[in-house]
Amino acid sequence: MAVRPIRLFGDPVLRTRAEPVVEFDKELRGLVRDLTDTMLDAGGAGLAAPQLGVSLRVFTYDVEGVVGHLINPELQLSGEEQFGPEGCLSIPGLEYDCRRALRVVAKGFNEHGDPVTIEGSELLARAIQHETDHLDGILFIDRLDREARKAAMKAIREAEWAGEEPPEVKVSPHRTFGHAT
Repeated sequence: MAVRPIRLFGDPVLRTRAEPVVEFDKELRGLVRDLTDTMLDAGGAGLAAPQLGVSLRVFTYDVEGVVGHLINPELQLSGEEQFGPEGCLSIPGLEYDCRRALRVVAKGFNEHGDPVTIEGSELLARAIQHETDHLDGILFIDRLDREARKAAMKAIREAEWAGEEPPEVKVSPHRTFGHAT
């Protein structure tokens, strides 16, 4: 099991648009395993590569006992919306109601480079949208209404983890993107 530290709010990698994956190799499969192990250990519904300090377009999810991953996701969102609780492993201990599309069709690839389509509603749709936002440098608190965002920022400033030193920046395990993330 390869559980890695999760980057917390304030780490610049969480606000950076991740790079597309171009090589589906052993290093990428290791990243998917690390993401899955870390997500399961933390009890999250999803985890994106930037949350481990790797700026690549990869995320994992665990919704209602279904564990999976998606690489280079492209989303088609329904016009219907849902409004409900959302949290984030990079903003531990905080949860706010957030508006999301009710259904999603997500197209991308698996760790071997095979095309994948995931259709989901409710919690799975929320998780896929949340993790794809991470790949675009967007956090769920950015999607809150003004009052909720103000309350979230106050709670973040007061959180016991606020101001912790982020872990050392790791170089991407993916050879193509061997620059610091």
